[in-house]
Amino acid sequence: MLPKEVEHSYEPFERKKRERRDKTPQQALAALMRLCARAEKAESDALRLMRGWGVAPDAARQVLEQLKRERFIDNSRYAETFVREKMRLSGWGEYKIRTALQRKLIDRTLIDAALAATDRSGMGERLGAKLRAKLRTVKYKTPYDLKSKLLRYALSLGYEYETATDTVDQIMNECNKATESCEEF
Repeated sequence: MLPKEVEHSYEPFERKKRERRDKTPQQALAALMRLCARAEKAESDALRLMRGWGVAPDAARQVLEQLKRERFIDNSRYAETFVREKMRLSGWGEYKIRTALQRKLIDRTLIDAALAATDRSGMGERLGAKLRAKLRTVKYKTPYDLKSKLLRYALSLGYEYETATDTVDQIMNECNKATESCEEF
């Protein structure tokens, strides 16, 4: 039984709708300046937020232009930061990063430039580390089952097929060469 003061506000199956707070273009500009000062945002992020705040499309374009003029928003800088973060911290491959940036409506030339500026030599090592971590948690019955699960995982991270198969084969060979069985991973 809930205390009386809590009982009145408790609605088990109803979610309270968040009230939409409309913002003026000036309020939207100030809010976006604060957001962009903390983290990189793409133009599409700003437009989506302003649409949610009820800012008129013409006013939203003007706010966006001012943000771009004052360098709060820069899609090339966003793409470079996104690529670095997703490669190093999340372990994503090139295909997954490219797709995510295209969903953010980043221009293809900016995506290509950001990907070209990265360290591609370490991609196999990063994938190997991710696959070794996955190896500890995956359940399998046969080596073929293990290999297919690891390959599927590598491809879901957005790595090229050749890189994925080479890295999975290397891990399988390490596992076979070890005196202990793979199940101990």
